[in-house]
Amino acid sequence: MTRDPQRAIDAVWRIESAKIIGGVARLVRDVGLAEELAQDALVAALEHWPTDGIPDNPGAWLMATAKNRALDHLRQQALHWRKQQELGADADARGDHVVPDFSNALDDRDDIGDDLLRLMFAACHPVLAQEAQVALTLRLLGGLSTTDIARAFVLPEPTIAQRIVRAKRTLAAARVPFEVPRGDALAGRLAAVLAVIYLIFNEGYAATSGEDWMRPALCDEALRLGRVLAQLAPHSAEVHGLIALMEIQASRTRARTDAAGRPILLLEQDRSRWDRLLIGRGLASLERAAALGGERGPYELQADIAACHARAPSAAETDWPQIVALYDALAQRLPSPVVELNRAVAVGMAFGAQTALPLVDALVAGRQLDRYHLLYAARADLLVKLGRLGEARREFERAATLTRNQRERELLLERARARLS
Repeated sequence: MTRDPQRAIDAVWRIESAKIIGGVARLVRDVGLAEELAQDALVAALEHWPTDGIPDNPGAWLMATAKNRALDHLRQQALHWRKQQELGADADARGDHVVPDFSNALDDRDDIGDDLLRLMFAACHPVLAQEAQVALTLRLLGGLSTTDIARAFVLPEPTIAQRIVRAKRTLAAARVPFEVPRGDALAGRLAAVLAVIYLIFNEGYAATSGEDWMRPALCDEALRLGRVLAQLAPHSAEVHGLIALMEIQASRTRARTDAAGRPILLLEQDRSRWDRLLIGRGLASLERAAALGGERGPYELQADIAACHARAPSAAETDWPQIVALYDALAQRLPSPVVELNRAVAVGMAFGAQTALPLVDALVAGRQLDRYHLLYAARADLLVKLGRLGEARREFERAATLTRNQRERELLLERARARLS
């Protein structure tokens, strides 16, 4: 650990903040208040560590300080309640308010795992819109600042700050319980947590806007959150499926851009640059998912597709018929136009462009993907294979107008120019 207090604070907060917020939230039952109290502990560290020295266990120091702040808050809350009673306040007007019991607040039980899981489910509660879930998850569980989140998503900092503030207020107003849902409620809520983590990963893997093709830090953050969730929910096949999917996709990172940062598409990548360690970890997670049995869910099926690519020594040796079959299964579990588009691309690789083009044309006619640039890029690729270069050029140009990512736009326009003759 560095002995510079400011650097130590930054490092410890990045690692420990989620545990601290989760531990405090278990006491005060309010995620927004828990973060404020944890931040108070951070300020206390900045005040004390430069003069008193960095404690041997900085994370435990911050946790104890934050919990003491929580105790002070609860005592004040209880005192306020007693005064109201003494003044004859109408208890019924307080609704279901209960004086908090904090007698064991500083006990030594190891509730960190449960606290993190509760925090994940709180941040991804369905009372919040998905963009709010993402921002709050990165703030509470990722330890990222508002500035970091805004930079990652190429959005104005005030926009992100507003989302986070509103999300915390919404959770407080809705009195969202700080708990892991049980029974039938668990599956739906777990799906929301997985969706948010994968959305964060996808934004890092293929940035929707800005000047960079990828934002690896977001991929790393999603993987970290996913691995935490896998430790906390080890009996969920879909959790392991998501981990497998992200690990295998992340293995391609070094091969996805050239030295100048220009994108390199999957079929053109140098597979010797794929990270074999990440592939091995992904395949192991996929095996764990399969070992749990039951019907394969969407993340497990997508991981199976990614594994087909990872196992193929070259693009030409990819088992495309198997990938088509997996997309058939995925379309049954997760029907969507995007899945159908990906299946059509796989059909083109397995059975030829002539077979795949009608499938893509049907999606164009259906107009559900009108603003989705990859639809027109996929159609352009098929037209190139069929020798219809003029049509392909126009489709590449159309796709370029729809993407907000500068690197992707440049690639599509470059591919359009290559079809001028």
